[in-house]
Amino acid sequence: MKIDKVVPVKKNEKHTVKIEDLTHEGMGVARIQGYSLFIENALPGEQVEVKIHKTGKSFGYAKVMNRLNSSEDRVVIQDENYTRVGITPLQHMRYPAQLNFKKQQVMNSMQRIAKLPEVPVYDTIGMANPSGYRNKAQIPVRKINDKLTTGFFRKNSHEVIPMENFYIQDPKIDETIIAVRDIMREYGVKPYNENENTGNLRHIIVRRGYYTGEIMIVLVTRTAKLFPTSKIIPDILEAIPEVVSIVQNVNPKHTNVILGDDAIVLYGEDKYRDTLLGNTFEISHRSFYQVNPQQTEKLYQTVLDFAELTGEETVIDAYSGIGTIALTLAKNAKHVYGIEIIEPAVENAKANAELNNIENVTFEAGAAEEVMVQWSEEGRTADLLVVDPPRKGLEKEFTEAVIAMKPTKMVYVSCNPATLARDLALLTEGGYTVKKVQPVDLFPQTTHVESVALLVRD
Repeated sequence: MKIDKVVPVKKNEKHTVKIEDLTHEGMGVARIQGYSLFIENALPGEQVEVKIHKTGKSFGYAKVMNRLNSSEDRVVIQDENYTRVGITPLQHMRYPAQLNFKKQQVMNSMQRIAKLPEVPVYDTIGMANPSGYRNKAQIPVRKINDKLTTGFFRKNSHEVIPMENFYIQDPKIDETIIAVRDIMREYGVKPYNENENTGNLRHIIVRRGYYTGEIMIVLVTRTAKLFPTSKIIPDILEAIPEVVSIVQNVNPKHTNVILGDDAIVLYGEDKYRDTLLGNTFEISHRSFYQVNPQQTEKLYQTVLDFAELTGEETVIDAYSGIGTIALTLAKNAKHVYGIEIIEPAVENAKANAELNNIENVTFEAGAAEEVMVQWSEEGRTADLLVVDPPRKGLEKEFTEAVIAMKPTKMVYVSCNPATLARDLALLTEGGYTVKKVQPVDLFPQTTHVESVALLVRD
């Protein structure tokens, strides 16, 4: 007969605990009689008085009521709202400690999941100024106190907390959001009501080229009607002269998905420009583009360094998007083949190749795993394979195709240490050796970390 383990704490109880560790989400970990408590805004070594606010069979959650001592890695937080909405879960931690935390997350995954503890994991590459870096904002619009208001959702809810300064966003983007909000208020545009699926303006999206300064504004509306556009557009252009594109994206669905299927260009074209490592890129309102361009250059430079191209190599760039990595590699390779499932992104990539006068690239639309299987069956091979998959990592079919194709070298760019480690374990079974892993901090003040891994065939 199975006996359930007795939970040693109850909701609303107060306890004094010592923080022993951090979760991968950056929460402090304390234990009472072996029972784990996860505690926000708490660092290892701190002794804190907490109040239990949720319990489960295996672990619970508590809130700090009083801090009896502070870690040497603690800094004064910028704004409690940033923690409430979850955009800066590490804002209480000294930046060097954040970089070490991220390195440790990668090392933990390499040891526990990949079972490759011997692989060198280098120190995380950080930023000189770890704030104001985001080049894209997606800000919900709601009615609060009878006014059209912008802010951000409270964690695990759809309650908007009014905010004007987001700390990790480009300050010019924050200014743009406020300017657009005020113009929408002036002309009586109705904010979206999520519960009833009424009102019109759902989100204000702003994207800005870090190097060019060009700004794109996307107004996500429930209906195609947006009055009076004849006054709204000139007012936006007068308030923000850097705007080169205003797009209205229409999303009538009662859904959490931000963008709808239809778009109307209200000003300019559906694109703005930015540069990375000497290449210029045109970016549409739907295009994926890394949100931290300064660190993206360091990320791509790491890819280049690991690739050690001589100009004679055939390269495959899977998950090639608008061509940012492929075009970076092309200048040092014989030929680069890009694979991307989103067809508009493929067209962007082709246009970006032409824009930069790069001719030794070929982009193909299709699912990476399907195209790779087809190419391996055709006997096609490559000297270098570069992958930058979504958070879920590589599909099983893709990994099998890689092992069958046998590219000499592979560079894996990952935004998720757990799926990276899982895939590296499979690739080592298929004949590859992982030489090194370099974490890069693209998202300061958050728990997210990018990594670049180098693999070679045995």
